Amino acid sequence: MRITKLEHAAFVLDKDGAKLVVDPGNYSRPVPDPSDVAGVVITHEHADHWDPPHLEAIVAANPGVAIFGTQGVKDAASDFDVTVVKPGDHATAGPFELDFVGGRHNEIHRSIPIVDNVGVVIDGGAVYFPGDSYAVPEGVEVDVLAAPSSAPWLKIGEAMDFVLAVKPRRAFPTHEMINSELGKQMAKARIAWAAEQNAGSLLDLEPGDTVEL
Repeated sequence: MRITKLEHAAFVLDKDGAKLVVDPGNYSRPVPDPSDVAGVVITHEHADHWDPPHLEAIVAANPGVAIFGTQGVKDAASDFDVTVVKPGDHATAGPFELDFVGGRHNEIHRSIPIVDNVGVVIDGGAVYFPGDSYAVPEGVEVDVLAAPSSAPWLKIGEAMDFVLAVKPRRAFPTHEMINSELGKQMAKARIAWAAEQNAGSLLDLEPGDTVEL
């Protein structure tokens, strides 16, 4: 399986000739090659996690593609055929096995409503992405963690504790596009440290990078 990191929370997995797209939002470039997409996961309805033109391009290239998201995603993306998922649900998209965890977006401020959010465990823990939350998947050994590194709701110490709790073999920063370059490097170093405390390591990915997992 290969992973290609895009900007912010978006990434693409390639496996057995099929792709899984996660959180193709408006802070990211479109998926470079939208062909052969078996599924799309959208963790929650905020615009930095899904973007109508990005979804339109994927659906145009893959009619009937499975799109998974919360009820909030289905309501916001009403022009698309979204399958609603919640924590505890299991689904398949081509060769990919998906398990959904979590349930709620982290609080930004008490004045801002908290929306539903699902993290996704892919292929039993080969990759885990919590969306905008610190949800720790129970009983899952995570190979690669896509770890949020900057957000209005995020404190870097809490992000480090999240990586410490998940204990991934490798971790790479996501949700980073609101940071300056200096901020990105600082967050990357903190996530690297947290991963190393449990014998893990940093998977040093920049937008556009592809690596074999």
